[in-house]
Amino acid sequence: MAALLGWGGGVAHAAEVMVAVASNFMLPMKQIAQAFQQKTGHQAVISFGASGQLVAQIQNGAPFQVLLSADAALPLHLVSLGLAVQDTAFTYAIGQLVLWSANPKLVDGQGEVLRKASFQRIARANPKLAPYGAAAVQVIERMGLQAALQHKWIQGENINQTHQFVASGNADLGFVALSQVGASASNTTGSMWLVPSSWHDPLRQDAVLLSKGKDHVAAIALMAFLKTQTARDMIVKAGYRLAPP
Repeated sequence: MAALLGWGGGVAHAAEVMVAVASNFMLPMKQIAQAFQQKTGHQAVISFGASGQLVAQIQNGAPFQVLLSADAALPLHLVSLGLAVQDTAFTYAIGQLVLWSANPKLVDGQGEVLRKASFQRIARANPKLAPYGAAAVQVIERMGLQAALQHKWIQGENINQTHQFVASGNADLGFVALSQVGASASNTTGSMWLVPSSWHDPLRQDAVLLSKGKDHVAAIALMAFLKTQTARDMIVKAGYRLAPP
């Protein structure tokens, strides 16, 4: 089994695995892919996008072998369609939503800036495609600010585009992933509010082995590597929580 998964002293047949990865996980996944290649010899070829977009591509025949979604529902949906392998899905990370601005004086630690609405534009990811966007909608509904903010929204197709809107100044602030702006307030550029996790559905992010990766050595090895302490440490450092073992 160790030889099959590519662990241990050298890899006789290094291979490539095609991986579809939710945009919020871009930075840690690049680090994980590098460590994965160093450990196993296999190379992860990564495509990033909104989870809904990636699943649509998979349904249309994209050659992905592993999916790292930003939610738990879409991997199970693929299993139900016969496009992913049953009983392989697991939670690799639990995301944290933040309201962030590149302006270090704009966002307070309780999110009261939203009630003041003293800004021109606020960004979120498309809630129909991106779980972080859906979580942002839930937060605004909880605060009762739908009407007050309805004309201020600028929408990204995924969380990376949303982050770019804020970083570039096209939006004054926006809902993004903690992993995009720093795992703690002390190393964050700008200002942010860490949204209480109870204010939205859990951002449980699940990985699943896709049917095209069922018998693929590098795909199987990557699924195993995501569960290692090496990968888990990278995930926590990037600003995510882990599911209980």
